[in-house]
Amino acid sequence: MHVLLGPLILFAAVMSLTPGPNVVMVTASAANFGFRRTIPQIVGLTLGFGILVLASGLGLAGLVHAEPRLQSALKYCGSAYLLYLAWCILRARAAGAGERKPIGFARALLLQFFNPKGWVFAFGALAAYTTVDGDPVVETLVIAAVNATACLMSVVIWAGFGSAIGRLLERPHARTAFNALMAGLLVLSLVPVFWTA
Repeated sequence: MHVLLGPLILFAAVMSLTPGPNVVMVTASAANFGFRRTIPQIVGLTLGFGILVLASGLGLAGLVHAEPRLQSALKYCGSAYLLYLAWCILRARAAGAGERKPIGFARALLLQFFNPKGWVFAFGALAAYTTVDGDPVVETLVIAAVNATACLMSVVIWAGFGSAIGRLLERPHARTAFNALMAGLLVLSLVPVFWTA
């Protein structure tokens, strides 16, 4: 497995940094509410993704493959949840304006189990970076740790970017346009899920 560690780190970095539901959510949250108020979301996304990879490697993938209806249910429930989150982003306001608040720890953690990119990412990493003669538990732990670390680094970077952009969105129309763009990107991230169905 140690030979595959470098390629695994590269894979995790590329997959984590490219836009997907996690990136869109933290960017929008930090732009609207600031970096500090987005920290619970960052922690929830990171922990949730690590748990998803770990669960996938320890048998959840076999269950999903054995029961195709479960995969379909996850796809449709996950898509509905992502549409709901896009609606939350669309309706977000500037910090301190009204009762709106960022998506918190629990909802961010839950998102990972309904995130189509997360499933593809987890299965891809486990398929590519486990070995036939290796210890499956140890390899799964390493893959989950590397991917959770890459996820953390990615969402911190994108939240920092969102926070910087938030300073440019002082005018309500600019903020509304930005939130509409982020909500649209989150909805757009669902296209590959149904395109390949």
